[in-house]
Amino acid sequence: MALSPEVCIRGAGIVGRTLALLLARERVRVALVAPEAATLPEHPAQDVRAYALNAASKNLLESLRAWPDAAHATPVREMRVNGDDGGHVRFDAAAQKVEALAWIVDVPALERQLADAVRFQPLIDVVSAPVSAALTVVCEGKASATREALGVSYEVTRYPQHAIAARLDAERPHDGIARQWFNDRGEVLALLPLGGADGRSLALVWSVEQLRAPALLALGAEEFNAAVREASHDALGALTLSSERAAWPLQRAIADRWTGRFAGADGKAWALAGDAAHTVHPLAGQGLNLGLADVAALADVLKGREYWRSVGDARLLRRYERTRRTDVLSMSLATDGLQQLFAHSTDPLPALRNWGMRGFDRTRLLKHWIAGHAMGAR
Repeated sequence: MALSPEVCIRGAGIVGRTLALLLARERVRVALVAPEAATLPEHPAQDVRAYALNAASKNLLESLRAWPDAAHATPVREMRVNGDDGGHVRFDAAAQKVEALAWIVDVPALERQLADAVRFQPLIDVVSAPVSAALTVVCEGKASATREALGVSYEVTRYPQHAIAARLDAERPHDGIARQWFNDRGEVLALLPLGGADGRSLALVWSVEQLRAPALLALGAEEFNAAVREASHDALGALTLSSERAAWPLQRAIADRWTGRFAGADGKAWALAGDAAHTVHPLAGQGLNLGLADVAALADVLKGREYWRSVGDARLLRRYERTRRTDVLSMSLATDGLQQLFAHSTDPLPALRNWGMRGFDRTRLLKHWIAGHAMGAR
């Protein structure tokens, strides 16, 4: 890059690369920090992660030509949520008059698409260490060293749970249905469809009690398959583990400040985005959607700035923070509330929550509004 970058992005994951492409599209010069040694220690060499992305995220990535092919982005035509005592909620794409409620996206495939797009964008310079710029955007994830160095308080609520992720093959086709089960210990098991609309591959995300996780991970493949089959009430028949298993602790967190200025004479600006700014419980599958909404909002704010404002202008960055904080807080409180609702088995809570699920399933207008919000249409 012949000229100095205007924006330095620390973190070359999905959120960081998406922001780099959005800014470069608006002719902003970007330095993207991607140290070769960067790894995600909580995930194994075989990456088993899959994300549920809503229509807003899909449209954003498609506009950057970074959306994976049909084999790696499976549409969810229906979602079935089951309580611990007969409660249930069903969401249907046809009832919403949409193509899909969400798409289950294979993480390695999405990362390859973004890496290819970055490689062919001349306004993005991939560097191995941070460089000086009018604005630094921190997209380093929940364990961000930069955020810590800035003295930003990251208010963490740790759940007594771990998430277990893996890939499975099912005896019966998944039919594009995402299935989820809550139990009376607050555990949540999700089987998400992969491999196309007619596939039999599944992404497992199982939020289990912290003390129970090591025992499940230590099970042999056949015993683990049986445990998942039992927890999923035999919805898809026999299940076969087709990958390694990964696990990591669950938390809810939010930074007390999302924007500011570095100490020193030049006082250049910084902003947080994605997991560096917030994390939520995975039960609603909204983590990456929130991160992509962050960078879409930040890019939009910078795009609309007056010609005389720098990309590091404090007023612009405060506008970005105000825009995103409310949405993130509402989603964080909603997912936390659901987790807490099922974490207690003392009467009369079980009966009330399952009664509430059945009642909610019959309220078409409220279901339509909630589904639209989750899809990014509100």
